[in-house]
Amino acid sequence: MLNAGSRRVPGWLKLLSGLCLLLCLVGETGAKRVPKIPRCPTTCSCTKDSAFCVDTKTIPKSFPPGIISLTMVNAAFTTIPEGAFSHLHLLQFLFIENNDIQALSKHTFRGLKSLTHLSLSNNNLQLLPRELFKYFDILTDLDLRGNSFRCDCKIKWLVDWMEKTNTSVPAIYCASPFEFQGRRIHDLTPRDFNCISADFAVYETFPFQSVSVESYEFNDDQFVAFAQPDTGFCTLFVWDHVEMVFRRYHNITARSAVYCKPVVINNTLYMVVAQLFGGSHIYKWEEDPQRFVKIQDIDTTRVRKPNFVETFQLDDEWYFVVADSSKAGSTSIYRWNSNGFYSHQSLHPWHRDTHVEFLDVEGKQRLILSSASQPPVVYQWNRSLRQFAFHSQITETADVQMVKHFWVRKVLYLCLTRFIGDSKILRWEGQRYVEIQTLPSRGSMAVYPFTVGPRQYLLLGSDFSFSRVYLWDDLTQRFQPFQELNMRAPRAFSLVSVDNKDILLAASFKGNTLAYQHLIVDLSAK
Repeated sequence: MLNAGSRRVPGWLKLLSGLCLLLCLVGETGAKRVPKIPRCPTTCSCTKDSAFCVDTKTIPKSFPPGIISLTMVNAAFTTIPEGAFSHLHLLQFLFIENNDIQALSKHTFRGLKSLTHLSLSNNNLQLLPRELFKYFDILTDLDLRGNSFRCDCKIKWLVDWMEKTNTSVPAIYCASPFEFQGRRIHDLTPRDFNCISADFAVYETFPFQSVSVESYEFNDDQFVAFAQPDTGFCTLFVWDHVEMVFRRYHNITARSAVYCKPVVINNTLYMVVAQLFGGSHIYKWEEDPQRFVKIQDIDTTRVRKPNFVETFQLDDEWYFVVADSSKAGSTSIYRWNSNGFYSHQSLHPWHRDTHVEFLDVEGKQRLILSSASQPPVVYQWNRSLRQFAFHSQITETADVQMVKHFWVRKVLYLCLTRFIGDSKILRWEGQRYVEIQTLPSRGSMAVYPFTVGPRQYLLLGSDFSFSRVYLWDDLTQRFQPFQELNMRAPRAFSLVSVDNKDILLAASFKGNTLAYQHLIVDLSAK
């Protein structure tokens, strides 16, 4: 019996509904496609576990599963990027041979921890990036033959790796440079490469102009003194061992200072302040209260236009000499006598001297005077007369602004810097100085030879272009260009070594005074 209002569903409708449900179920099942197995790339031929690829334009992104050996020859690409084979983590054998591969990424083989055999033979590789093989845990065979390796600092790591690895590596050879050409890389050692270089980088900038800089130690602290005629001070800075910078310490009023020369005698600090106008003076440092006190004036009838101050010791006595650049003045020597410095000797007048250099040559103490009006001359100390006497003239070269000396392996050299014309390097030959090198130096007013560790440098300032740092080459016994520094009209330099830092200070007449740090650079680490 049917309830009131109910109706019978026809059989054909039930059949149609079931058919629709069946079609829907079949449709849902068909939507879940079975994953396709990657095919062998068109430029490759594949077996169950290997692939051999020829003339491939790029490294294929997919291979059939189970590939453990891959060979690529005559490839159309020259570089292989990082992670190029990371999708082939089962790979055990990789042969990239007879191609024109020129560059690899240090991460090219990332992910290939199962690799046991690698061949990069017969390509055009000149170097291999550092840590290229760090991803290999079980590599047993490596073939690098048939490449044009350049055996310089960038391959030093490979030499070191080959010394330590258990991987078998057939003999490979250097194609360049000339000194290593044809040598087996296996026969090289890390010591064959001179990969430690250096760089001078700006470390600190002082917002003032200066014409002299001198460094000194006093009471276990490191100081520098700058002559600043524009601001009217001799300014002292002290090294801050915490902040690792120079900080302002004290000023001496000096309205036309051209040189501020410190000298420590019997644990007492004195400062010779040479001025163009208003006279030159000597100051003494007092601790309580901390200040400089003027103790002496320098005779203005002798020193009229000072340009440079040098201090030195002779027979346990202290002296300083002022180079006078006026037509009427005279370069003068002063001697310390326990109470102050007193006039000791006047050297030649009327020569407009610009610089004085003190040096000891084979036990004979000498002064070299540079002059705007004549070639450099040498005065030698006469111990019996306790005076300097004219000894010789160095060269016929005029317009020498400054002469500085330096020693290399117990051999004495001089550098003569000129404002017009080339600067010169001279070597002492026992009886005379012999010219061995010229350096271009138009506009040079200052030169500074200095050493950092085993390195002998020469800094040649310039008013018209970059100042140039040269490095001494033991093989040629000459200076070679090393680095250019951008400083404006440098007038003096000084090197400070403190807290494992080597700081080169440069006094600039037309720009900020600068401090450069000497940094050691390992070229093999790049």
